[in-house]
Amino acid sequence: MNDHVQGLVTVLTDLDEQVRTITDWGNTLAKVLGAGGRLLVCGNGGSAAEAQHLTAELVGRYKTERQPYAAIPLHSDSSSFTAIANDFGAEEVFSRQVRAHGRTGDVLLCLSTSGRSKNILAANQAAQACGLTTWALTGAAPNPLSERADDAVAVPVSDTAIVQEVHLVLIHMLCDVVEEGRT
Repeated sequence: MNDHVQGLVTVLTDLDEQVRTITDWGNTLAKVLGAGGRLLVCGNGGSAAEAQHLTAELVGRYKTERQPYAAIPLHSDSSSFTAIANDFGAEEVFSRQVRAHGRTGDVLLCLSTSGRSKNILAANQAAQACGLTTWALTGAAPNPLSERADDAVAVPVSDTAIVQEVHLVLIHMLCDVVEEGRT
């Protein structure tokens, strides 16, 4: 347990570059959402839970009263998710929804601890083809997702639990910046 906490503390004390990127993303996202654009978010497993956490903060309230923002976790519509998986395969569960819901100027945020999930990579590709900006939160780089997204924040450790915990910290930082830039 102590090794886990020490590993987390080590990563959290060296996030300067990641914080700058998250600040830039938050400023951009505040403009996109404030103008009526959407944030689409995808992830598998624990990353799906974090995707849903982020969208709940934006649709609901993080810290301040404000207008609700359009933020969609792509795994949470179980009927669409399972129909797409059944009819088109698991690799298409996010990309098909990106093509349905995404519009030019929207943002897709992909969460993947490995940066190698085929369905996440397909969603990133579909989003770019549809004119969305793509961002990725991943584990250690290099990985395919961090290399293919328009911008990425890679947590430089291989421990999945630490990567997910740092992703949650970064998600809360993103929410802080979005709310500071609210309209």
